[in-house]
Amino acid sequence: MDSNNSHTLFSEERQLIYAITIPLSTSIILSNLFIIFGIAWNRQLHNTPNYFFLSLLVADLCTGMALPFIPLMGLNRELSFTSCLGAHIFPNFLFLAFLLNLVMVHYERYICIVDPLHYSNLWMHRSFPLALLVVWAPPLLYASLPAFGWNNWTGPDWNSCCENGQTFSNCSTNSTTCCSYRRVFPNAFIYLEVYGLVLPAILTIAGMTGRVLWITRGQLKDICRLHRSVERGSQASDREHRLNLRYTRCVVAVSLTFLACWVPYLIYMHVCIAFLISDTKWSSTTHIVLSCTGIGSMAVVPLVLGLANRQYTEPARKLLQKLRDRWRRRTQGSDEVAV
Repeated sequence: MDSNNSHTLFSEERQLIYAITIPLSTSIILSNLFIIFGIAWNRQLHNTPNYFFLSLLVADLCTGMALPFIPLMGLNRELSFTSCLGAHIFPNFLFLAFLLNLVMVHYERYICIVDPLHYSNLWMHRSFPLALLVVWAPPLLYASLPAFGWNNWTGPDWNSCCENGQTFSNCSTNSTTCCSYRRVFPNAFIYLEVYGLVLPAILTIAGMTGRVLWITRGQLKDICRLHRSVERGSQASDREHRLNLRYTRCVVAVSLTFLACWVPYLIYMHVCIAFLISDTKWSSTTHIVLSCTGIGSMAVVPLVLGLANRQYTEPARKLLQKLRDRWRRRTQGSDEVAV
């Protein structure tokens, strides 16, 4: 494949990435700003739990900004050493910081339900700056390890891969102008991140969510049992049916959120690992679609948590209502003048 064809193919791949990620990134950024505005506007929400969620929203906002650049990490580009490291390290740092913030938010809410008596004495509440350091500093440290020497930059070079699409094992030129994630991230680094950081974090979130649903189910049974003892009836009342229906809706919502937001990323992650192990080249279009869908769907999780809370969306909803009423009054006034 000559250089002109390679340049044309790269341009088409980049256009595909932008076509998928720009609308998704814009919606993520605007939704996060919407919720951030709601928390900042309502002074009653200025407390430590909401500060943790605000930190998550900031991480999600940064992830939304970096979303168009994440699929580019899977493509071969001609960049300098410093630019190549920055193009891979910074998006990886934002992704890991987002994931760790998400674990922290789930853990804080998990303790609130499981152990409410000791909730106010959590170390996260006593030392909020330390908690912020925990969720932001380790991702930055780990993502920066390739900049401190843990990389493949001195190994087989990739200029021929940029030109003819060969695999890593077939590259043998001495040029240092081609940038690829394989040159920045060694296999051990990728395995450690996926199976030592990302997958345990996702399983921890799923475990805490399942535990909360199990506790909620037990509390619901106690409430129904107490209600029957007070009413002295053996049949379930309408109130019990409503409570069970609400719990069922909650379980369905959580299950659908997990399937829609986490399963696409899990598929993308394991497909990448499978191709990494086999060291075979796969379709760029497939990689682009899977990466955009996986990362984008995962970035929606904080938005689901935020938009489901009416306290976060109430200030923005009131502002929109005022603007709508003002527009209606102005429209009605202009119609009366015209008549």
